[in-house]
Amino acid sequence: MGKQRNYKSFLTTIIIVSTFGGLLFGYDTGVINGALPYMSEEDQLDLNAFTEGLVTSSLLFGAALGAVLGGRLSDYIGRRKNILNLAVLFFVATLGCTLAPNVTVMVIFRFILGFAVGGASVTVPTYLAEMSPVERRGRMVTQNELMIVTGQLLAFVFNAILGNTMSDNSHVWRYMLAIAALPAVFLFFGMLKMPESPRWFVSKGKNENAFQVLQKIREGSRAESELHEIEKAFAEEKEMEKASLKDLAVPWVRRIVFLGIGIAVVQQITGVNSIMYYGTQILENSGFQTEAALIGSIANGVISVLATFLGIWLLGKIGRRPMLLTGLAGTTTALLLIGIFSTLLEGTATLPYVVLTLTVMFLTFQQGAVSPVTWLMLSEIFPLKLRGLGMGVAVFFLWIVNFFIGLTFPILLDKVGLSMTFFVFVALGIAAITFVHKFLPETKGLSLEELELKFRLHGNQGEQNYLNKDESVMK
Repeated sequence: MGKQRNYKSFLTTIIIVSTFGGLLFGYDTGVINGALPYMSEEDQLDLNAFTEGLVTSSLLFGAALGAVLGGRLSDYIGRRKNILNLAVLFFVATLGCTLAPNVTVMVIFRFILGFAVGGASVTVPTYLAEMSPVERRGRMVTQNELMIVTGQLLAFVFNAILGNTMSDNSHVWRYMLAIAALPAVFLFFGMLKMPESPRWFVSKGKNENAFQVLQKIREGSRAESELHEIEKAFAEEKEMEKASLKDLAVPWVRRIVFLGIGIAVVQQITGVNSIMYYGTQILENSGFQTEAALIGSIANGVISVLATFLGIWLLGKIGRRPMLLTGLAGTTTALLLIGIFSTLLEGTATLPYVVLTLTVMFLTFQQGAVSPVTWLMLSEIFPLKLRGLGMGVAVFFLWIVNFFIGLTFPILLDKVGLSMTFFVFVALGIAAITFVHKFLPETKGLSLEELELKFRLHGNQGEQNYLNKDESVMK
């Protein structure tokens, strides 16, 4: 019994330490929400609409590259060592942003910080998946999603505390950014005591090391049987030819990659990150003072955490398509109402409270339905042979669309105002609903092999006859 408790508590420690990478991801993407108004002041970085977008989105461009290269680097040097390197990068880039004397230096260090964020977005879930026993894998990996939204909530809380207690200090934004150095230090020293992934050890022929790690994180005889499973899976993967860009000539492969890109784009064009990055400015624009807007943003952070719990619970109960369509209908309606009320109630004392209520409604649908489904479907639709190529392309598109939204949102807000900006996102929301309704298949209840068969049959003459004979494949 004592040994079982030991391995479970060690697994819990692994989750807590490694998901600080997710916490940093969340904090560094959320902190800009409250820092921008102070950073933009004339005696600080003197930002205009374009440079505001550049400072925010440079992190996202770095994250796109970090996500692509992070996975390859962790295959080469190991998951643990990669997370250690990312912790150092988080710390150095945080200090660089905190001390930045001008826009150019800020953009350079935000890009480096983004590289760390992108690397963490790929490496931490991989490490967690490879350390967890099969029955706890889903729960362990979703802990990282929770840490990301918790990191954003912490950023909003610290922004509000600092903004309301130090509003007369023009350097308050530097303190907001500096806080992220603390979890980076914790991640580094914590990971020094964590083991390497047994899966990675086997990939490098260090099977004895893999066995030693498994003995610490599995009960009794499971360590030996799981080592054999990993060895067998790795041997099969080694023989299997991985997909490359030339495989896009095959129609069903091209369709899956197209769907993967579509899912990634849908998750971003709802405009979720315009609220996570620029929520304070949206509330200022609707009539709140900066200090009140910072406090209002905490509501967005709280609902994101609560809705993520709801989303994880709903995933086991509802089909992916209806959940995603309901989520998109909810987010698009909230954006439409923000656009309408921003015109009807312009200049009134009621407008800021209406906008805050609607952003909370928006995030309930986004974090409770849209985000959980898109990440789950991305992990489901690609067969093993295609997973590396497909996930790499899809996640790259996700970050690039995120980059363009981060760059253009403050420019739109400046040029066309709050109402028209949100009407643009309504149009994108309608496009997202149309795409999901027309192209996205249901994946709930299908094994990866059944899904692959379904994609291979799509478009073939014999597909309908086959499915009529064997409806169990579809159900």
